[in-house]
Amino acid sequence: MLFPLVLAIYRLLLPVYLFVAMPGWLVRMGQRGGFGSGLRERFSIYRPPLEDEPCGQVHLHSVSVGETMIAVKLLRAWQAREPGKRFVLAVGTATGHAVAVEAALPGVRVTYAPVDFRLCVKRYLNRFEPSQIVLVEGEMWPHLMLACRKRDVPVRLVNARMSPRSERRYRKLAPVVQPIFGLLDLVAAQEPADRERWQALGVAVEKVQVTGSSKFDPGAAAKPEQRVEFAAMLEAFGKDRHVVLAASTHAGEEAWLGKVVRETGALFAVVPRHAERRAEVRADLEKEGFEVVLRSAFRPPADPSQACLVIDSTGELRDWTAHAAVVVIGKSILGTGGQNPAEAIIARRPVLFGPHMENFEPLVTSLVAAGGAIRFRDAAELKTSLERLLADPALRSKTCDAAAEVLHGHDGATGRILDLLQGTGKTLEV
Repeated sequence: MLFPLVLAIYRLLLPVYLFVAMPGWLVRMGQRGGFGSGLRERFSIYRPPLEDEPCGQVHLHSVSVGETMIAVKLLRAWQAREPGKRFVLAVGTATGHAVAVEAALPGVRVTYAPVDFRLCVKRYLNRFEPSQIVLVEGEMWPHLMLACRKRDVPVRLVNARMSPRSERRYRKLAPVVQPIFGLLDLVAAQEPADRERWQALGVAVEKVQVTGSSKFDPGAAAKPEQRVEFAAMLEAFGKDRHVVLAASTHAGEEAWLGKVVRETGALFAVVPRHAERRAEVRADLEKEGFEVVLRSAFRPPADPSQACLVIDSTGELRDWTAHAAVVVIGKSILGTGGQNPAEAIIARRPVLFGPHMENFEPLVTSLVAAGGAIRFRDAAELKTSLERLLADPALRSKTCDAAAEVLHGHDGATGRILDLLQGTGKTLEV
């Protein structure tokens, strides 16, 4: 009896939440280039003629840039198995939309996922009539889940992860969340330990399969490649100079890291998590005495020894990683949760991160234990670790070898996930 009451409250509060959040949401969309990208589709208002839409196809839902990149990886692998098959990729943010469009996958219709109003969900499902919906790590909206069950549209969750913190929170709300989690037709979990967590939250035991993570699957990942254009930019800061790349940083981390890297003599290059923060990042670094060069308005620095590079672009992080000597993972120092270290590992670059990598457990604990990554607690430890790695190519190679061995446990995860989504998979263990 509790769930109907909670659902009624949700239906009352959702419009209020949208009304309050709308101004901030519109500002962020403007900063991220969302206007002109089809934002009306969030409210199931579509421009293409109905007869041009790919009806009856598989839909992948992603929210963030990282989830969209995982979705693109899955789609490439699926299209390699079934050439000519059409898909719909429904995203939740303007930056995710930009990444999806830039991927330019043939036969993939990029749209925005509908806001979870019953009318918007109904119009979305009526228009596209999906054969199944695949949530990438993603958010289970009540109206979407309930409408799909009513229409017999399978909903499957892949790359499913459940941090201990999230598990504790969900367990406290078990009577509320179990009816929604129980609507999932499949959960492709990353780790064996995740199985009991999903079952405790209402997913039937036979519906939880352990596949590993497509995010960490080295075999299915597009390999980072050095670009001539990037190399030319970096050479302006000094020929053959070591580059320390800070990846997906959050507020305050750029200046904190920049000060440490400058003391090592290496070039500090930073990719903020959100490119629209460029002005804020630039101001913070200039306060520390840096000459800031923006990738979006590149010009050679006047004094390379006091300069840094801010890579204020979307979708380029993977290939910038290939130019680094060492990669420091953002949101692990002043933020919480961390960012994905897999791309740097696949690029064979040593990885360092701060104390806050909760979203990537147990992977990061395994990396540290195996000597495949370095966790630092403060600026002094970071500086010491950077100096050791930059001075010793053999140590960098050894660290990369150990990290690759840890990722090997996820090798083939993308294929195992596709087996399940295509209905060809058996009970899996990794």
